[in-house]
Order: sequence, then structure tokens, then C-alpha cells
Amino acid sequence: MKRNLILFATLLITAFSVHAQILNPVKWTGKTEKLSETEYNLIFEADIEEHWHLYSQDLPDGGPIPTEFIFDSIDQADNYKLVGKVLESKYITAFDKVFEMDLNFFDNEATFTQKIELLNPDLKTIKVDIAFQACDDERCIYPQKSVTFNLDNSTEGTATLTEEKSALSDIINLNDNETEVKQDFTVLDSEAENESKGLWVTFFTAFFLGFLVLLTPCVFPMIPMTVSFFTKQSKTRGQGIRNALLYGFFIIVIYTLLGTAISALFGSNAMYEFSTGVTFNTIMFLALLIFAFSFLGAFEIMLPNSWVNKVDSKANKGGVVGIFFMALALAVVSFSCTFPIAGTALLDAATKGGIAPIISMLGFSSAIALPFALFAFFPSWLNSMPKSGGWLNTVKVTLGFLELAFAFKFLSMVDLVLEWHILTREVFLAIWIAIFGTLGLYLLGKIKLPHDSPLPHISVGRLCMALLALSFAIYMIPGLWGAPVELISGFPPPMSTNSESPYGVGNTKPAVYSGSGTTIELPEHAHYGPNNLVAFRDYDQGLAYAKKVNKPVMLDFTGLTCVNCRKMEEQVWVKEHVFNVLNNDVVLISLYVDDRKKLPKEEQYESELTGNNVTTFGHKWLEFQQVRYNTNAQPLYIIQDADGNDISKPVGYTPDAEEYHDWLKAGVKRFKQKQ
Repeated sequence: MKRNLILFATLLITAFSVHAQILNPVKWTGKTEKLSETEYNLIFEADIEEHWHLYSQDLPDGGPIPTEFIFDSIDQADNYKLVGKVLESKYITAFDKVFEMDLNFFDNEATFTQKIELLNPDLKTIKVDIAFQACDDERCIYPQKSVTFNLDNSTEGTATLTEEKSALSDIINLNDNETEVKQDFTVLDSEAENESKGLWVTFFTAFFLGFLVLLTPCVFPMIPMTVSFFTKQSKTRGQGIRNALLYGFFIIVIYTLLGTAISALFGSNAMYEFSTGVTFNTIMFLALLIFAFSFLGAFEIMLPNSWVNKVDSKANKGGVVGIFFMALALAVVSFSCTFPIAGTALLDAATKGGIAPIISMLGFSSAIALPFALFAFFPSWLNSMPKSGGWLNTVKVTLGFLELAFAFKFLSMVDLVLEWHILTREVFLAIWIAIFGTLGLYLLGKIKLPHDSPLPHISVGRLCMALLALSFAIYMIPGLWGAPVELISGFPPPMSTNSESPYGVGNTKPAVYSGSGTTIELPEHAHYGPNNLVAFRDYDQGLAYAKKVNKPVMLDFTGLTCVNCRKMEEQVWVKEHVFNVLNNDVVLISLYVDDRKKLPKEEQYESELTGNNVTTFGHKWLEFQQVRYNTNAQPLYIIQDADGNDISKPVGYTPDAEEYHDWLKAGVKRFKQKQ
């Protein structure tokens, strides 16, 4: 009744206003865009006066009149047919105090596009009526306009986005007191910021790995030898410094070119799908296993001697070319030490796509090149360098243990994707406990490996490293019975893979609670997800349940092999206030983008992005995420209403529990306001 009175009042104000003046706050024009011989876009352009709003086609019941485009059915029958619905440009969403609801509207200008297929080649014009409502702060009008399109005056154009891509490319402001223009998900500030941070993390991670390579027997002895060569063979100190700097520069160039080649060969989508697949992770497991055994002293990985000799002969030429080949010779000779670590860093960066491989190799090579430049400037520092000896082999063996540990991370991804349930959480942790426990005993001198020097005593530094490795091994032991072991969250398989204690220490099958706190049955199609939360793995089934219980949806784009997803589940979702919202206030839909289960034949379709057939559930959810939000990064979280409309801004990895909780509560609040 209240809303009807408001609408009556606005119409009454409009009636009096019309006597005073003819209001025309929205001016419509039309243009035609030719896509092919039979396909056209009819483009409606609205020029809106300042302070006036034109409403969207998509409005809730009980609100203002939505914009509607009326095509004459008789005129249309034999002349043309509509392809899809009328698409809208970006609009604004804000809470309207008059209608007491969120409304979608346009300010200043709006564009609507209807695609048609021409059936009558002799048709010259098409007339379309437009029914709409426009309001300012004091009054509303409800006129009807007509736009005539001349097909002969069409401009050449390209096919517009599909309805799904256009209609789903907007976000809604969380703050009721502000008005935010909807924006495409292709330009999310948070995503750009996260990408920038991710590149810095990639750089410094690779820089640290490059520093570790410096401490291996293949590289460390080369530092004083090479710097001494440049300083002694050069006629002046300045020339020696210049040659050493060139040498370091060429090291960076060689490795960065390798990163550039990887970046050019593999796009982000191809590398993402490859990196989450069984083949890639199996190869990585076997490669790291081989590298680990090599570092531990079982055998030596060497390039053919002919390669080394050819590069070495070029290095004797002198000049800039000779210095370049000296840098290349370092890369070739130190291959057995650098490749396992550089390869790991490079492949990890390649899975992120874009320029990440270039940034990775830039960081890695900068760490290797830096000491050559520093010691060239300050040659006296060479006297303070530790002498080569058995400690270099100890560093190499320690890296071997780390390579062995990370090898099982890749094997666990294979196990998760294929759902073998062989490398469960307990088995994984048991392997890591054994590896780091053995590393601790090795550093204490209790275990000897090939190439180890006699160890009459251990240094304080080695003792500290041993204690650190043993402490880490002991820390992981409670994880065998379900403890969260947050320091390594995301690396072990999720708690749900546990066979001995699938619900944590001493827990049995969890109860399921409704918002009122009463116990309910596990809903149809649902399962126990992360932290025993009730979750759906199918979007439509989850939406149907959300509509039934009248709750918002928390859409979770995740992956079986996603490290940051596990960190969110094990470090943020477990916080009591966050868990309570996820358990009681939302319906959790987890869409696994690397799920390899086959879609039923009738549900397989051709990809909009690649043209290939979408045959698995994971590919379906990944494409859904890419089409709707233009990103393939996980995790990605969105709050939706029960009809699948977004009512929150998407967020990704958010390790701050308070920030994530505020985002959740804002989405739930907005859902309640829309009721």
C-alpha cells in the first residue's frame, strides 16, 4: 500500500508538472550496425539530462517501471527475427529511499543493443517503440517514444558480446550511503593490485632461490675465480669493473631470455590448465625426485661435454662477445646445480602466465649476477669470503631434501585430481615428517651421504639448522590426527582426505545446523566440504537450495590443487566469527575448476573462449568464471542472491580474517535489505 501511494504521488506531481511545461529529460536516437549480410545491431542511445535517472530493464517488483523495447510482432513476423535480448551498457546500483529497495539506473547516457537477423532482404526500416520511466529527486514521467532504424545507413561493425557476458559483467556497491558506477570485472582494482603484488612475490622468491644457488659447489667457487680473472687480466681497474659488470649483465640476459621464451610460448590459460593437470604434476614429481636424488649424491646430472667445450672455446675470443660466452659457460657448467632450482621457479611462474616467467628469471639471475658486480667494485672483500669446502656439499644436500619434500606436493595434486585417496593428509604429513626429521639428523652428523667430508664437529649455524628441521618435523606430528598445522596450510591435502580422523581430533560426523541453531538433515546433493561445512558442488543445485531456505549464496571458485584456497579454508574459515557466517547465514557453493570428472554427453558444449569442447566439470566452472568475471585466478568469492544475481564485489585471497568477515557480513546484510 505504501509503495502504491508513493507511485500515485509521483504520478500526481507529474500531472501538475506537465501543465507547467513539457518535460523531455531523455532524448533517444538510434543507429544501425551491419555485422554480416543478414545480421544487424540496432543500437538505442539515450541522452539523459542532469539529475534525471533512466531505469534499467532489470528491476524488482514493486519498484519503478523498467525500460522496455516493443517490437511490432506483425511487422517482425516475415521481415526479421530477434537474436537474444536487448543488452544494456553499464548502469548504477543504489538504495532508493523512496521505493526502499536497490534500483538499477543510468545517469547522463545509456546504450541498449538488440541483435536481429534479417529475413526480408528488401526491408529498409524498422520502427521500435520504447516505454520507460525517468525520475529526478521530485518527479517522475512515464512517456513512450519511437525510434526508426534505417538499414541502408548501417555502419560496419563486429558481433556484440553474448547476453550472458554483458549482463553478468557488473558489480554492486556494498555501501548503502554511496553510489558506485557498475564496472566490468575486467578492471577490478583489487585484482590488478593482487597481480602487482604477485609479481613482486615471484621476483623475490626467485631472487632467494638464486641466492641459494650461489651457495652450491657448482657456482660458489666460480665467484673468486671469475672476479680475479677480470681484475688481473684487465689493463686498468676501471676496465676490470666494466668487464665484471658486463659478465653479470649477460648472466641476467641469458636467464631472462629463457623466461621470455616460456612467456611467449605459453599463454596464461594454457599454462593454468596444464599446471592443474595430471600430466604436468606427474612430470614435476618425477623431475624433482630425480633432482633431489642428484643433490643427495646418488648421481650427477651433466650436459654433454661437447656442449661445454663449444661454449668454452667461444669464451676465449675476448671482448664483449667473449664475456657473453663466459656467462653462458657459467650457465652450462653449473647446470646440475642451477637447473633443478631455476626449473622449479620457472615452471611455477609459467603457471601464473603473463610476464611472470620473465620476472622470475630476472630475480633468479640478478641474485647470481650481484656478487660478481660487488666483488669487482670491492675486490678486497674476496679475502673475507669463506673458503670452499665440505659445507658447500651440505648446502647442496639440504636443497636435495627440500626438493624431495616439494616433489610430494606435486604427487598429492595428482592424487587429488584423480581422487585416488592414496596420498591422504596423514600419509603426506608422515612423509614430510620423515624427510625433515632425516634432514635434522643429517645436519647433526648422524647420517652420512656420498661426497660428505669428515665431520669432527658441527658449527653453531649447522646446529641451529638441525634444530629448526627437527622442530618443524615435531610440529607436524599432531597433524596426523587432524591438527591444522597452519604454518604449512595449503601444502598438505585438505582435512577431508584424512582416513584416520576425517573430522579432526576426536570428532565424529559433524552436526548440520540451520540459522536458528536446530539440527537439520544434510540437504539433497550437498556434501561435507572444507571444515565440515555443508557445501554444493553444482551451481544450479546450490541455487535451488538457497531459494528454498531463503539464504544468499557464497560462490567459491576453488581448485583441488589450489594452495591459497586451502590457506583460506584452514586459516580464515576456521575463525569462529567467519565460520558462523559460512555455517548459518549463507549457502556455500564450491566450484572446483580442476575437477576432471566428465560432463554427461548432453551437457558438453563448445567453449565460447577457445572453440574447444567443454567436456569436464572443472572446465565448465573455469569457463563460467572466466566469462562472468574475466579471471581464472582462485580462490574467488562472490555473494549472490538465490536467483544468481551478484550482490557483492568479488574478492580473492584475503588472509585477513577481519576483512573477510566484514565482506561476508556486508553481503548478507545486502541480501536481507533486498527481501
